[in-house]
Amino acid sequence: MDDHALAAWLATEAGQLLLQVRQEFADAATSERKAKGDKRSHDFLIQALAMRRPADAVLSEEGVDDPARLRSARVWIIDPLDGTREFSELGREDWAVHVALWQTDELVAGAVALPAQGVTLATPHVQPPPAASGRPRIVVSRTRAPAIALAVRDALHGTLVEMGSAGAKVAAVVQGSADVYVHAGGQYEWDSAAPVAVARSAGLHASRIDGSPLAYNRADPKLPDLVVCRRELADAVLAATGVAGRRINTGDTESRIV
Repeated sequence: MDDHALAAWLATEAGQLLLQVRQEFADAATSERKAKGDKRSHDFLIQALAMRRPADAVLSEEGVDDPARLRSARVWIIDPLDGTREFSELGREDWAVHVALWQTDELVAGAVALPAQGVTLATPHVQPPPAASGRPRIVVSRTRAPAIALAVRDALHGTLVEMGSAGAKVAAVVQGSADVYVHAGGQYEWDSAAPVAVARSAGLHASRIDGSPLAYNRADPKLPDLVVCRRELADAVLAATGVAGRRINTGDTESRIV
């Protein structure tokens, strides 16, 4: 099994396990359902990687960060359950499992499973989204949209689409139910590695909000901002995020990230 196939298998199998946890703990408190889902998915992924890629390092949201990964040529970056809130709410579909492989400064494989939708998007071949129509749709969190997303909406004369996990948001752009995902409220490498690998495989633009490259397997895994969008919208989106970023840095409270 090559790395692409392994990423897809891992994400899919972890997703099936999470569906079982959801059913098993349907009557439990949401906090217990979250905890069980995170742990079981993490344990499965760590054990499966230890068996199939024993020489590789792993960076997981649910694991203890081992500095040895910084000396490794191959690092699996995983989020065993992206969108624990949505996972805990029975009936919601906007949560995901992320599995990506970083090798010598590049993301070389990745998969995003959307278990409740019965979908896994995986490299090396991801279908590009269908042709866009209508006003650009900017996907944002279910609670309060960040100021930078509002700036993009205004610049593109677009509309907002509320959704849960980062993986589900990027998948929406890949699948064509949204056109732009922009985030500047704080994330970590495991939040974006697999979604970015999948988005790039689908021919989408992916970068920091200032247009600079996304870098992974750093000593500090914080990677606070992200843009994923259709390539034809990239220049306009980055222009809008640049303006919004300058306003935030100069202390304009009406434009401050939330």
